[in-house]
Amino acid sequence: MPKLGDSGKLRDLGLLIIRVAIGFSVAAFHGWGKISAGPEGWERTGGAMANLGVAVFPVFWGFMAAFSEFFCSIFIMLGLFTRPAAALLACTMGVAMLRHLSLPADNPSSGWSGASHAMELFAVAVGLVLMGPGRFAFWRKF
Repeated sequence: MPKLGDSGKLRDLGLLIIRVAIGFSVAAFHGWGKISAGPEGWERTGGAMANLGVAVFPVFWGFMAAFSEFFCSIFIMLGLFTRPAAALLACTMGVAMLRHLSLPADNPSSGWSGASHAMELFAVAVGLVLMGPGRFAFWRKF
């Protein structure tokens, strides 16, 4: 266990905890359902791109959202390709925020409270893009 005076190791330990917790949570509770939904589910998910004015290829966009939430979250958890994986996840969470903000007011998932989870994951993903995986990544020697 690193000593409190060793801020570099504590930073790396903090990044490891964030990566594993967020990576597992997103992959297990969001990504798996999307990746296993198949083309029909991907089309529904990809329809959210219409909020950005992109109404073509919803199956592709839905697959990319599923890929980022499942596979990129696993990469983040392991510390592999952390920055590009986190960038894809941040893009997906940005689209998710816009989707929640564009829902009708009577929808329980609408507005800022509905978008808050995607907003939190967006912030963590952007932080990982900026900071990287830290020293305790799968591909590095401890």
